[in-house]
Amino acid sequence: MPKFSANISMMFMEHDILDRFQAAKDAGFGAIEVQFPYDIEPEDLLAAKESADVEISVINVGAGDLTSGGPGLAAMPGREDQFKAAVDQACHYAEILKPLNMNVLPGWPPMDQFDRGECIEVLVANLRFAAEALATTGTRALVEACNIQDRLGFLVHNSAQAIDVINQVGHDNLAFEYDLYHMQIMEGNLVPRMTEILAQIGHIQFADTPGRHEPGTGEINYSYVFKAIDEMGWKGWLGAEYAPSGPTTETLDWMQPYL
Repeated sequence: MPKFSANISMMFMEHDILDRFQAAKDAGFGAIEVQFPYDIEPEDLLAAKESADVEISVINVGAGDLTSGGPGLAAMPGREDQFKAAVDQACHYAEILKPLNMNVLPGWPPMDQFDRGECIEVLVANLRFAAEALATTGTRALVEACNIQDRLGFLVHNSAQAIDVINQVGHDNLAFEYDLYHMQIMEGNLVPRMTEILAQIGHIQFADTPGRHEPGTGEINYSYVFKAIDEMGWKGWLGAEYAPSGPTTETLDWMQPYL
């Protein structure tokens, strides 16, 4: 039976951030994920986690100016020290919150200033540093591919590129965050592709497309996809990372068969 986590950076926005842990639990989620919680003290996040009795499936490593349209840190030549500082901060939060995963976003270094190969080399070295550092906390490092329809110029934008980077890093504590929304846009063929690379997937996220709303609002047959993932033997969380088309609790019909 699939088990679901809720991304509280996009869902349950009707509530204050610390109240979203309990709101997710009340709606039937056994875990939460949160993108960049670094403006909140980890002890406050821990109290909300323990009060709601949920796991944390994934947190993003700080990405610098990525969230405001900049290139980010992970693949940007010259920002290696900033990336290491972000990993140090992520490790501090991981030690307290015990998330299963910490995700690294490669970002979009400007190709008019840098060679793609140079940026991949920086990314590989930074991911190796993150994987090693996070291993000491018991948390796995992830790397994510994002579509270039929404995020023009994103450095890693399909599963082949992500797997190639992971293989170059060569660290047991690094895996792929496979986002069904992004990969449907970039390559489709979701179930066969996940079957091929399942051993290298560390976390799965989902939203429907177009629109990045809840399952049932777009073209992906999520009843089929969730059943197929279950039959593959996937034991991890499936992360709902969508923009609800209305109040979050009114967008959860898709989850009813699994409660």
